[in-house]
Amino acid sequence: MSHNTWIHRGVRVLVRPLAHTPVTPNHLTTARLLTGLGAAAAFAVGEEPWIRAGILLFVLSMLFDRADGELARLSGKGSRFGHFYDIVTDAVCNTAVLAGLGIGLSAGPWGNLAIVMGLIAGFSVSFIFYLIVAIERDLGLGHGTFSAVAGFDPDDSMVIIPIAMWLGYGETLLLASVILAPLAAVLVYLNFRSRRSAHSRTAADKAAP
Repeated sequence: MSHNTWIHRGVRVLVRPLAHTPVTPNHLTTARLLTGLGAAAAFAVGEEPWIRAGILLFVLSMLFDRADGELARLSGKGSRFGHFYDIVTDAVCNTAVLAGLGIGLSAGPWGNLAIVMGLIAGFSVSFIFYLIVAIERDLGLGHGTFSAVAGFDPDDSMVIIPIAMWLGYGETLLLASVILAPLAAVLVYLNFRSRRSAHSRTAADKAAP
């Protein structure tokens, strides 16, 4: 995703003191993974005070998600492994959180259908991250990013999760996720297919005598 959103700018100030310490971006990515899985487990309980704990852990996970990349750029400690570790961690955390929401809401009016909805939304998000890995494998690092618009990028939409859960709109959130996540996956697929085709045409033009 983009690296210059409002959230990135705020986190950049917080991680700057870590640039010349033994802390590495991979440490922060691991913190992102642990807090993200913790949020998923808390949401899966589906009861207070676990929901509140899940909200806090998810917000921390989002901040760690931005912090690892910012530390990599500030410290020069970035690596190809770290880049893909970050992407895989994002996919695991977002999928787990959406699945956890479905499990936690299965005691409500939708019953076990909520679990299916959470899994569909979660794996749709995973597919998006798979597409990012695929396009960067084919075209090179950095080609899987999206430009920020008004200081926000598509990944910032995940902030809706803690807000909706805090306000008690879990069912509405899950319904929106099961509709919008697959739609987003289709749009990203079409976008990346277009990028790949354009890259192939450019390469062919350069190779032509």
